[in-house]
Amino acid sequence: MADFRRTGDYLHKKYNTAIEVTMNQDGTGFMVADKDFKGSTKNELVYVENSPDYCLTDRPAGSLGTAGRVCNKSSRGTDGCEVMCCGRGYDTMRVKRVTKCECKFKWCCAVECQDCEDLVDVHTCKPHKRPDWLDIT
Repeated sequence: MADFRRTGDYLHKKYNTAIEVTMNQDGTGFMVADKDFKGSTKNELVYVENSPDYCLTDRPAGSLGTAGRVCNKSSRGTDGCEVMCCGRGYDTMRVKRVTKCECKFKWCCAVECQDCEDLVDVHTCKPHKRPDWLDIT
């Protein structure tokens, strides 16, 4: 069995070079949508519809986008700011967080805690930049 990373890289490359196809006239098969395409699709990944862009708001697709979402600055995973914010960057806000602390069990059957305050940094994805052409009056 191939190395998992190599398999993932291979599939990622295939995904990025996938070829759009449409149903042929008699409904029995598919044909390449790009009339200028030369070659075979035998070993290629094909698709019928474009994938939604989850970075952008698309209410019909049920996607609210990622603008304003809280992200993890130190993560390199899907929760990390680089991935989640789709390369737009993120804003950092220092907020006061209140948590229960120094909890003590009181006989019988009660727990008493204090409220502790911390200052923490919260990172949120930047909004999408409004295209310049929309500002033309």
